[in-house]
Amino acid sequence: MRSSTSTGDVPRISLPTPGGRNAYRATVPGRAGTEAGWSSRYSPAGLHGRPWVARLRRALEQESFELHFQPIVSLRDGRTSHYEALLRLADGPAGELTPPGLFLPAAERYGLIREIDRMVLARVARLLGRDPSLGETTIAMNVSALSVTDPGMLDFIAATLARHEVDPQRLAIEITETAAISDMDSAKAFCAGVLELGCALALDDFGAGFGSFQYLKQLPFSHLKIDGDFIRELPTSRTDQLVVRALARIVRGMGRETIAEFVGDEPTIAMLRAYDVDYAQGFQLGAPGPLLGGRPGAERRRSVA
Repeated sequence: MRSSTSTGDVPRISLPTPGGRNAYRATVPGRAGTEAGWSSRYSPAGLHGRPWVARLRRALEQESFELHFQPIVSLRDGRTSHYEALLRLADGPAGELTPPGLFLPAAERYGLIREIDRMVLARVARLLGRDPSLGETTIAMNVSALSVTDPGMLDFIAATLARHEVDPQRLAIEITETAAISDMDSAKAFCAGVLELGCALALDDFGAGFGSFQYLKQLPFSHLKIDGDFIRELPTSRTDQLVVRALARIVRGMGRETIAEFVGDEPTIAMLRAYDVDYAQGFQLGAPGPLLGGRPGAERRRSVA
């Protein structure tokens, strides 16, 4: 995954919670066996946050959160380019995993999301710094709108990477359109700062919001993640085909790279490759999983070379 410092991208319409609907994705079956994103709009249980506050604080204190990792695969050579870290809550009696759609709305509403963001960053940096078997593996993580507007977040990222002796090029930060909408000036400064540190910066879920294309002009980025709504039915939807092909051409013309999310079958992979999309992510390529064999993420289900 190449990092870029040029200005110019992680794939929404503004939501009632400040962190964005996809700050950390839930792993739930979607169409074509893809990973479906969650939305606080469709998580009413998660919006009744007060019972969650004590539980989340306890989880932070007892380190009851668990990271799973999903591979992002190059469509040029079929190799895993990097992994995305996905958050789960593992505080049930038998270690059951609770998806983020049930607890992140409360974390956002009651001001715990910044602490969760920093916890995830610290754990990713610790993992990259301590495990020599990871080699030059890059891990991507989402940050919430509150962290994007946090004036201390860039310093925290830099200090955390330095403390664990991690090359910044091994960390990728993803932000959603929702995070940018909340404060465009802060988002621009944050994106530029992340790239100046040497990290990659991805605009996530691109295309889900009304003002998407303006962000290509306003925000510095190195990668653009095409929203799964344009990928799930790509082989059969002429509209999706036109949008994905156009995005790939625009982003390539800007000197950046594209990542397709929610990739669920071989025909989609073939079409993405034909459109010169750079990377793909989805259950067809590998489901999220904990550390396996000393490396993050599950083994890819099949080669795409």
